[in-house]
Amino acid sequence: MPKAYVYTRHGGPETEALTELDRPSPGPGEILIAVRAAGVNPVDWKLRKGFLRPGENERPFPRVFGSEAAGVVAEVGAGVTGFAVGDEVLGSTASGGYAEFALLTADVTVHKPAGLSFTDAATLPVAAATAYDGLRQLDLPGGTTLLVTGAGGGVGSAAVQIARAFGLRVVGVASEGKREFVESLGAVHVSYGPSGPGLVERVRAAVPDGIDGVYDLVGGAVLADAAELLKDRGKLITAGSPLDAVASLGGARVERARTAAVLEAVADLAVRGALKAHVTRTFPLEQADRALRAVEDGHTLGKIVIEVAA
Repeated sequence: MPKAYVYTRHGGPETEALTELDRPSPGPGEILIAVRAAGVNPVDWKLRKGFLRPGENERPFPRVFGSEAAGVVAEVGAGVTGFAVGDEVLGSTASGGYAEFALLTADVTVHKPAGLSFTDAATLPVAAATAYDGLRQLDLPGGTTLLVTGAGGGVGSAAVQIARAFGLRVVGVASEGKREFVESLGAVHVSYGPSGPGLVERVRAAVPDGIDGVYDLVGGAVLADAAELLKDRGKLITAGSPLDAVASLGGARVERARTAAVLEAVADLAVRGALKAHVTRTFPLEQADRALRAVEDGHTLGKIVIEVAA
């Protein structure tokens, strides 16, 4: 039976297990893939803790971890067109990606470009697509300045690169240990340091002409500080804070498009070299617990990916 990394109930790491499950069967609008790589994201452990997305509470336990994957089509469900057994694809999972076999939603699946590795492709459906969606939502004109908090993580590093590709000047807020990495992405680095006026003053010193938009991936005091830098709070978005917290500051949550068109756009940026995955660590499926701990600890540089042997 195929292996999968699951959680058996809501809670902490004690709910996790590497187990064997029946090979999934694709339903209408779904594609079954033999997984070659699965991206690891903060939402994975948040779902385990009980954070629920629409429809999430309807899924039975055990639930397979993972929201993005790349692999080879093994079977297609009813009504699916444009994909055939043997195709190399990447997409958003319908039933978890930390597994030897996973179901993808056909509407949010695209063919993997030949020049893109499975490992890099697995970072696009969640991290890169979230970054892309947020930047389209902000709709800043070229030449303006964007502040990205959490610039050293998976979504943050993608947001910096895509923003640069869109012609924006970028200021990246990240820990001092990530300065070299953030600067290598083409951003002006500002360290967190103490919360409150300290961060606001450091950003203003780095960019005296001001900030035109904020893409927040941290929340809390950092989000509140970043909001102070904006004249137009309509240019404040977050993927790191609840809706009520950002709304109280005059901003909004990132609105996810979750379409194949967005995946094609970020895959094109990756192939052209404008968007690099910056996968800093990989783990085999048998060490999925270590991969998840590395992200849950909150100090990840770039992206972490689980690789599944063919």
